[in-house]
Amino acid sequence: MKTEIITAGGIDRAAEIIRAGGLVAVPTETVYGLAGSGLNAETVERIYAVKGRPEVKPLSLMVHDASAMAACWREVPAQALSLAEEFWPGPLTIIGDSVDGIPEIVRAGGSTVGLRCPDHPLTLELLQKCAVPLAAPSANPSGKPSPKTAREVLEYFDGQIDAVIDGGECGIGTESTIVTLSQQPFRVLRRGALAEEEIAARLAADMYIIGLTGGSGTGKTTALNVLRSLGACCIDADELYHTLTRESEPMRRELIERFGEVYDGNELNRKALGNVVFADPAALSDLNAVTHKYVTRETLAILRERAMAGDTVAALDAIGIFEAGLDRICAAVFGVLAPEETRVARLMNREGISREYAIKRIRAQKSDEYYREACTACLVNDGTVEEFAAKCKAAFTEAIQNGRKERLPRRALL
Repeated sequence: MKTEIITAGGIDRAAEIIRAGGLVAVPTETVYGLAGSGLNAETVERIYAVKGRPEVKPLSLMVHDASAMAACWREVPAQALSLAEEFWPGPLTIIGDSVDGIPEIVRAGGSTVGLRCPDHPLTLELLQKCAVPLAAPSANPSGKPSPKTAREVLEYFDGQIDAVIDGGECGIGTESTIVTLSQQPFRVLRRGALAEEEIAARLAADMYIIGLTGGSGTGKTTALNVLRSLGACCIDADELYHTLTRESEPMRRELIERFGEVYDGNELNRKALGNVVFADPAALSDLNAVTHKYVTRETLAILRERAMAGDTVAALDAIGIFEAGLDRICAAVFGVLAPEETRVARLMNREGISREYAIKRIRAQKSDEYYREACTACLVNDGTVEEFAAKCKAAFTEAIQNGRKERLPRRALL
């Protein structure tokens, strides 16, 4: 057999070879692949044989676009469509539950199959003309370096395969990243050209995120618990802040450098810090800058983690949600308001502080007018806990079911 070299004008010939059951090495943005019809079991057997690849290792399929998911998978998760919209064509292979029509040899006896849309015009043209998914592992003998040029493919397989499409040198030179969506939590099975953090950020940016804000003692915890009961993954920024003051050494250093010895051992002395910042607007501004930086960074990391776990709804309880810029990732921000005397009583009871200190703390915070102006809507906590919880449930249920959400760029969650 003589291996043909096909260039840009010969894709019809390459498609003819594929339809006849032949093997064609194809260029992608990562490395060259060894392609044959993914629906022809005999062709796939030949791919395994030429590569010397163990048949216990499944193959992924190259497809022209996301519309192929419906033909190859039993169900198409919304997360898969989102990843395809963001990263295809590109170096991402997505695994889903296979339909029965995908040959068992492709799946290596398993129940899933990976799909990938390569970012190379010649291979995309081939996929369109073949109108079948292509089984296409890297075009190298198993254990050897993956080829980045047609010449390197021929050094491996000249005379063993039918043709190679010479599409020039591959730009990335690293295999695609493989992520499985067939079970939760989603997992990256192979680290490749696309960073796992980018995948997680895309999924996190697609979550329906509700923001909660309001002053101390207004009842945000009750509202957050309602969201938790509705299935939202919940992040309490104040709780996160306390954890970080104990566990983040960089944050501890910044606080001590700016405010002096405000730690008792490993614990932040909140009263000592409060006596400094609540009487000095500049000091309070500095504290907020430090807090927002570390809490925002950790919040985004948690959202990425929960998105990879399959969560689609999240809630952020943050008194400084606007100052930290976290409102930009929220589909809606609800302000929680309560009468001052009610707030004072709650703070005194909850934290064991004096009435004078509670009032000082409350009056150092934003006014109700600020929240009414800044938030999507406000919930007034002026009744029993049960009454307020019912009010929250009605508002949040309507927001989740009927709320519109613009598609955020993934960089918003990085």
